[in-house]
Amino acid sequence: MVKRFENSNYWALIMGGSSGLGLASAKKLAAEGMNICIIHRNPRAEMEAINHEFEKIRALNGKFLSFNKDILNSQHQLEIVAGLKEVLGAEGKIRCLLHSIAKGNLKPMTGSETLSSDDFAITLNAMATSLYDWTKLIFNENLFADDARILAFTSEGSSKPLQNYGAVAAAKAALEAISRNIALEFAPFGLRANCIQAGVTDTRSLQMIPGSEKIVEHTKKRNPFKRLTTPEDVANVVSLLCSDEAAWINGCVIPVDGGEHLC
Repeated sequence: MVKRFENSNYWALIMGGSSGLGLASAKKLAAEGMNICIIHRNPRAEMEAINHEFEKIRALNGKFLSFNKDILNSQHQLEIVAGLKEVLGAEGKIRCLLHSIAKGNLKPMTGSETLSSDDFAITLNAMATSLYDWTKLIFNENLFADDARILAFTSEGSSKPLQNYGAVAAAKAALEAISRNIALEFAPFGLRANCIQAGVTDTRSLQMIPGSEKIVEHTKKRNPFKRLTTPEDVANVVSLLCSDEAAWINGCVIPVDGGEHLC
């Protein structure tokens, strides 16, 4: 494998990288020579399995840093940035800020226990506005590379209604809007921002959606290639968007689904 980021002293800061698309992206970027910082929030019972995955990243011989902290907590944000600055030193810069947070409410809009305005607010904060918060935080600390990439994972649910997906759908639509404005307003400072609309992928986030088995079954029939999207499919595009050749892609929502959105 060609290590396109080797000796660049580039870092990827991945928010929500302990599993799924975020973890796959961390592995891909590390394999191509990028240093990795993962921020995640997991209970102690899950850490043995997570640390096993992190060891695979360390084995790729780049620098690796992780924080098991609440990315939305202002005090934790200060602690993370301080730790990150210490490790980056004077030369290290963040080439990729990847938003892979899956913390959304999946209550229905009707029935005995329904979505509240607080459920919407919490989901929007975690899955949408946090992208801007962290972009601004890293920008204000002057930690971005001159040609940095802001990437976020969205879904078809941002424009297509799905059962029990109302709060997450609102957050994904907001995430796309925020990404477009970052693309516009931070462009003079060298930042590019894009969303990746991944196809249906068998991750823990999907499994939490009520009726996910039917979604998987329908997708395999619907997708032109008759299979689900894999985390590695998505990680490949994350790597492509971090390359020098992708510098003119800005403000887009890019489907990575094998044509699933066509059907």
